[in-house]
Amino acid sequence: MTGNTTGRAVDVFVGREWVVLLRGVTAIVFGVLAFTLPSLTHTRLVTLFGVYAMFHGLISLIGSIGGRGRLGCVLLGTEGIIGIWAGVFTVRASSPSPIASVVLIWLWAVGTGALQIAEAIRLRKEMSGDIWLALSGLVTVFFAWLLWLRSFFGVIGLAMLIAVFALVWGAVELLLGRELRAMRHHRLHGPGYTGAV
Repeated sequence: MTGNTTGRAVDVFVGREWVVLLRGVTAIVFGVLAFTLPSLTHTRLVTLFGVYAMFHGLISLIGSIGGRGRLGCVLLGTEGIIGIWAGVFTVRASSPSPIASVVLIWLWAVGTGALQIAEAIRLRKEMSGDIWLALSGLVTVFFAWLLWLRSFFGVIGLAMLIAVFALVWGAVELLLGRELRAMRHHRLHGPGYTGAV
């Protein structure tokens, strides 16, 4: 009975905390670049976002394929597909208008945020870090809401908004990855494990 329950309880992130940690590091790097790149034009900002969204989506898709059959793998895979789609579409666009760029980023943020919240709800009984996953989704939805309210950003204002979002989101992802890593060690070593490596 216990063996069946344990097998069923394995979620897509168990043993794959690297997915979340790598997404967090990527988001922070992207945020720092958006803050610091000299002479950042609208086209460069959109291209930078496209590369980030594509990389984020690829990491998520690889994680979902590696965890296929586990709880949450479909939601994580869908999140990956949305990221890859947004990235490819953005990078291939030669010179998207500011409004079109904001709408595309908004669509990515809404889709990704909603899926992360759904993942947190789906996995809430299987992982202790569900609060961080839900918070990551809420941060993304809040970012989309800000974009919707301010759809006529100048390139500097848009870059600052995206950079702040990426830094906050990356920090939350790292916290989630740390929680997942601790949970994996707990499952491997049992309740008496103290965390010493």
